[in-house]
Amino acid sequence: MERQGNAPPDDAPIALTREGHHGPVIHAVNRAARLNGINVGSRIVDMRAICPELQVEYADPAGDIAALDKLALWARRWCPWSVRNGADGLILDTTGSDHLLGGEAAMLVEMETQLSMLGLSAQLAVAPTWGAAWALARFGPVRSICGLDEVGFKLGALPVTALRLEPETVLLLRRLGLKTIGAVMDVPRLSLTRRFVKAALEANPLMRLDQALGKLAEPVASVDAKPRFRVQSRLAEPIFDPTPYLPQLCEELCDKLQQAGQGCRRLHLTVYRTDGDVSHVDVATAAMTRDPAHLHGLFRDKVERINPGFGFDLITLEAGGVEEMQVRQNRLDGGTDDVLHLTRLVDRLSAKFGARAVTRPVLHESHVPERAEGKVASLAGGAEPGVSTARERPLRLFAHPEEVNVLYAVPEGPPAQFIWRRRTHRVARFTGPERIAPEWWHDRPSTRLRDYFKVEDQSGRRMWLYREGLHEDGRGGDPRWFVHGCFA
Repeated sequence: MERQGNAPPDDAPIALTREGHHGPVIHAVNRAARLNGINVGSRIVDMRAICPELQVEYADPAGDIAALDKLALWARRWCPWSVRNGADGLILDTTGSDHLLGGEAAMLVEMETQLSMLGLSAQLAVAPTWGAAWALARFGPVRSICGLDEVGFKLGALPVTALRLEPETVLLLRRLGLKTIGAVMDVPRLSLTRRFVKAALEANPLMRLDQALGKLAEPVASVDAKPRFRVQSRLAEPIFDPTPYLPQLCEELCDKLQQAGQGCRRLHLTVYRTDGDVSHVDVATAAMTRDPAHLHGLFRDKVERINPGFGFDLITLEAGGVEEMQVRQNRLDGGTDDVLHLTRLVDRLSAKFGARAVTRPVLHESHVPERAEGKVASLAGGAEPGVSTARERPLRLFAHPEEVNVLYAVPEGPPAQFIWRRRTHRVARFTGPERIAPEWWHDRPSTRLRDYFKVEDQSGRRMWLYREGLHEDGRGGDPRWFVHGCFA
């Protein structure tokens, strides 16, 4: 791949260099340079003698890897699975996706067109295996398409370098007279097995050949694929109640989570009936957990809702909302106190009365008191946006402020006496005011500002009182007074 917007001709040999022990060496080459005999790891001065028209630029390995990682996600437009292949390519699993683009040939044209619009040149190949596609893209014809029955024939003419082997292994095979993949195929397998039996994957031509021919599995793993935690119980004969099997399933699932250092916030129970029907039961937790006894208790009274029909012979339990979970010490002796947890109480109440029966307060980005706090279900995950304030607020804030009748007001202060809930209150002491202006992005232009006071009446009751508006502010008549909350 070349720099965006400055792609040179495909037939121009280009090499990227890095500093070596004895001067600059070849770090990566394009297809034209490879066909001219330019080898990775060789010195620049030696390669210029072989190919005088070689163009050289300095490499940026870290930048290349970061760009390829982004490009691997961008390539998801053609298939659901893609992964970066080293520092010079991508592997895409297009199984079942090519027909959406008109076939494999049309898909390669589409890929080449889209990459060229980004200023990138690419050599593409389609093959049944990862290894075969890698070899054909670098050493095969342009836009090569290889069928399952053509792999051995098309790979036979390629050099042994196409098997993704270490340079030392390639040199050894050439000294043995094995310069092509076809020559390696013709050698009796037992002879090569004796020589490379203890070699690693990158130095073992037989294992690499088996991968290219599809005899040894080499699946494509997504760059962002997360492991799935799932256990199941296959029954010898149909049953009608999964309850006896739930404790063991929870134990096995929590063991897997603990070994991986993970916890979960949801469990999905699935039972497969003998008549082909499937039933589901889901439970959720307020916090990350991997306690099997607690998770098993959440299914109480929920399993009874499953219609067993003629019975079921398979039960699966899968963890959802999986995240990293660390063990916290909350006792001086190094242990954890699991006797009582608020989150477990919330889980049990929510499982019994419903997910919306238990709520928790959340903060919102607003300085207007009734907007600064809301409520969501306790099982709702994720952090809510919020603000913190050092100012004292009432322990109880009314959902709707209650208007009071002022008997006597103090200038620039709270009422000396007012009637609220049919009782007369005389202000003994107060603090304030705290002015809160309207939010212009929420409120109407006629909304009046508020001046809040903390007042204490003759009986010691503390209230949060505010005056709405000012005299002659042009937004209404005389100011009105409201009680918005009570302090402890």
